[in-house]
Amino acid sequence: MATEKSYYMTQEGKEKLINELEHLKTVRRPEVVERIKVARDFGDLSENSEYDSAKDEQAFVESRIAQVEMMIRNAVIIENNETDSNTVSLGKTVTFQELPDGEEESYTIVGSAEADPFEGKISNDSPIAKSLLGCEVGQEVTVPTPAGDMQVKIIKVE
Repeated sequence: MATEKSYYMTQEGKEKLINELEHLKTVRRPEVVERIKVARDFGDLSENSEYDSAKDEQAFVESRIAQVEMMIRNAVIIENNETDSNTVSLGKTVTFQELPDGEEESYTIVGSAEADPFEGKISNDSPIAKSLLGCEVGQEVTVPTPAGDMQVKIIKVE
């Protein structure tokens, strides 16, 4: 039997998953069941697109419930260790400067379960995070990208 994957996340990320699970079970699941019930009343199920659509949505909701339950069950909470504040690690925000043009970017490194690049949160599995993890302020790092390697200098870690 394969071991289940650990999902690294902040306590806030775990709370979001718990809230999502509650919403899926108490709101979305009953809504889908009602849609199926209404669609059944339309008659012949073999040509009933409303029924097919509702069943597809039910499969999606049930799949997401199972996925979120597994993520919560295998959650590893990221603890910010303040003993070494200059080293990039999970849960910390790192600001780096692209070399040589000087563009600065800041990202918080989180587990894949709560990654959202639009909110400045990148997965610890991403190429940028993998390259930066364990590095220190002032260090120059090579980050592999699809367009070729990128050189960055770590400006600060919070």
